[in-house]
Amino acid sequence: MFALAFPGQGTLRVGMGAWMRRRDGARAVLDRVDEVLQRPLSELVATGPAEALVDTRNAQLAVTACNLAALELLRDEGIRPAVVAGHSVGEFSALCAAGVLSLEDTLALVRRRSELMAAVSRVGGMASVMKLDRAEVERLAATVSDEREPLVVGIENGRGHTVVSGSARALDRFVAAVDGRAPVTRLAVSNAFHSPLMDEAQEQWREEVGRYTFAAPTVPVIPNVRGTEVTDPAELRECVIEQLTGRVRWTGTLDTLAARGDRTVVEAGDSKALTKIARAQGQTWVTMSDPATVARVRRLSEHSAGSSPGPDREVAG
Repeated sequence: MFALAFPGQGTLRVGMGAWMRRRDGARAVLDRVDEVLQRPLSELVATGPAEALVDTRNAQLAVTACNLAALELLRDEGIRPAVVAGHSVGEFSALCAAGVLSLEDTLALVRRRSELMAAVSRVGGMASVMKLDRAEVERLAATVSDEREPLVVGIENGRGHTVVSGSARALDRFVAAVDGRAPVTRLAVSNAFHSPLMDEAQEQWREEVGRYTFAAPTVPVIPNVRGTEVTDPAELRECVIEQLTGRVRWTGTLDTLAARGDRTVVEAGDSKALTKIARAQGQTWVTMSDPATVARVRRLSEHSAGSSPGPDREVAG
């Protein structure tokens, strides 16, 4: 079987998804995104400028559009997911793939999420920390953090790979506390996502999410704040609300996917980031940044169907 994992905002770049536009289904999705948003987002993704594309209000929608185009390419091949997950804003693509949200509602929520995040008055930063145990990262973050200048682990990407998020001053103190013991790389993001700095947007976000219908998923979803499978739509709604300030438990997501025993996980978007993380944890993933992946997944699906003992086999995309 297969599983789908959708990348997040950190995978953004000018020109992403260009090869997908050469496929009718994917191009139709990207055109539909422009129509729903009532602006030429696809043109901005294709040609930039980069300064405008990386704006949170454009970046999250751009990645989502590319993810949904990738999803349509897989659907065109008759592939349906048996389980889905998405990294940060990629979770909304996963919810769309599982039938929890329509394409239109997915875009509306991502647009509002990005607007709320961009409007937060307290500005901070994020930094990737490699080769340092998560518990030690948490301890160091706690020592340099306080209520006015918080710093937390915002993302658990994998063992020995965490991302801290919060106040810029606390982040400076954190780098000093690490004192060269591990690589720390500041991320090119506009604010401290998945941290207490997003608290001021939380109530508005809860109200916004409450306006939308969350359907029962056709397949399990692995939300960021849980890292385990969820099938209850009410719980999925709460996970989406919590995700704004909550930790991305991607390590748990990787563990859950590995425990399922799915034959291959496909990174559904024009990105290699999640595949690289998973391979570092010893897992086998394939990435749709390689256009040949679609045909490869189709062949794997056909082989799996041919060896199935019955017609009710689940096919994951």
